[in-house]
This record gives sequence, structure tokens and C-alpha cells, in this order.
Amino acid sequence: MDIEVISTEHAKRLSAEDSLLPPPGPWDGTGATPLATRDAAALATRSEVAAGSAAALWRPLVEHRLEVRLAGSGAAAQLGELLDQWEELLGDCAPGDWDTAAVVTRPSRDTVGSDTLLRHGFAPARVIAVRPADRLGSGPPAVPGVRIRRAEPRDLATAVRLHLELNQYDAQFGLVTPRPEQERAVTDEVRRLLAEREPSLWIAELYGEPLGIVQLQLPPESDWTREHVAARRVGYLTSLNVAEQARGSGVGSALAEHAHQVFDEAGVEVALLHHALANPRSTPFWYAQGYRPLWTYWYRRPAVR
Repeated sequence: MDIEVISTEHAKRLSAEDSLLPPPGPWDGTGATPLATRDAAALATRSEVAAGSAAALWRPLVEHRLEVRLAGSGAAAQLGELLDQWEELLGDCAPGDWDTAAVVTRPSRDTVGSDTLLRHGFAPARVIAVRPADRLGSGPPAVPGVRIRRAEPRDLATAVRLHLELNQYDAQFGLVTPRPEQERAVTDEVRRLLAEREPSLWIAELYGEPLGIVQLQLPPESDWTREHVAARRVGYLTSLNVAEQARGSGVGSALAEHAHQVFDEAGVEVALLHHALANPRSTPFWYAQGYRPLWTYWYRRPAVR
């Protein structure tokens, strides 16, 4: 079976599983290693980020990724064959290097082959969650004592502290990696965001004390997310954090509602965000706000044990 037939059958199966999944993009093997079985194909790629970069806070320095397209009735077995071929390519990786990971991204509702991934040592670790816009909403409900405003330069220390608290908490789940340079990287990024003309950071005050923050991306800045969803105008919720002493007070829900109002006013069709699947706070919180899994990242870290 050639790649065009495999891609067509793969696309048909995915569209039947989830109407918000985009059609597969062109099969571009530039810079990738192609793998194939009778009824499946994959592209193996490698990416690396610098240890001192902001991106290094959210991922291992080296990621090996496998993009998979499955056709036919034996999709799980075909996935297993592709993973076995990939293992041979990963044989050059240093065993036990925590700053490496093997990653397979699968549509969340396409559950075929989940047990196969588990047998190969992968675990579902990160999700892209999606929330369709709610044009009928009348605005966020009032939360007693909570005021949300655009972040200002005077909020630099607060914004950095809340971002670092979020990084520290998320590091427990194996994807966020503490770095010696993280405070500098976060400070530089927050300072850049505060200097932008259009607001992307919002502060929540509880009875006058700043205790929560949310970061957003609107089109065209968020256009990089369009490859993940069948929508033209996509908003991206970069992060949301509430200080420990304010959890359960309604600050987080107020920030999420404010973010959704900003998205709706910008004509966004869907909102996307990433979250750690094992996080006992973010997973139930986001799904209570109307999100659901769209893509699931299966990780094995280190890439070779």
C-alpha cells in the first residue's frame, strides 16, 4: 500500500473519530527518516533546543518524534512494527540520558494502539485540549473580591514569581525541566510580554492582592497552533496559575472565564492549551471549563533506558 492510500485511509478514520481534527498535512520527509510497513507509514525526526533557552523549561533538550499514519484493520500491530523499526534508529542515543525523550503524538480519540505504546514503555503524559468558542455567553460571572486587569510593568516580580511557581509544580510530572537559567529566562520573557502593545498577560487580584495570572495568544501570534485543529481562527491559552493561598477562591475560574471572553471578542473559533495529563489540579480544572483532549503526547523519558 503506497503512502497516498495510507494517508487517505488514515484521514478517513480520524475524521470519523473527531470532527475537530485537521486533515493530515503533506507527507514531507525533509529532514526525517521514513519508516513503513504494509499498511502504515511514519516519519522519525529529531529536534534539540539550547539549555539556556526558554523552550528548554518545557521539554527535554533532545526529542525524538514519530509521526504515524495507520491504515487497514490491523492498525495496532502495524504501529508495533513501526515502533520496533524506530527502536533501531534510537539505538544511537545514550541510555539513561534524562534530557532525551521519545515522543509519539496521537489523536486522543484514536485509541487504537494505546496498549502497544504501553508495551513499548510509553505513557500518556501531555495533552492538547480544545474548547469551542461560546458566542452565546453573556460575559464572565462576577467572583466576589476578584478583579482582573491587564498586567503592567509594575507586575514584573509578581508575574515572574507566579510563572516560576507553575514551573516548579509542573516539574513533578516529568516534562517541565528545572534549569539553572530558568529565572533569567522567565524574567526576560515576561519583560518582553509586558512591553507589547496588545495585552497578553492578565493579573487577577483578590481583594487588591495580585494572586493569579493568565497568558494568552491571539491570531496571528497563535497561528502556529492551526496545524492541530480544524479551525481558521485559533486562540492559545499559554498558561494560568493561582498562588497557593488563593486556590479554591474562584480566582482560577475567573481568569479562565476572562480568557474565554477575550477569545470570543477576537472572533476565535476554538481555544487550545497544553496540560500535563497527570496533574491532579489542571486536568479536572480545564475539563470543568469546557475543554476536552484533542491530541495526546505519549512520552518515554529518557528516550533509551
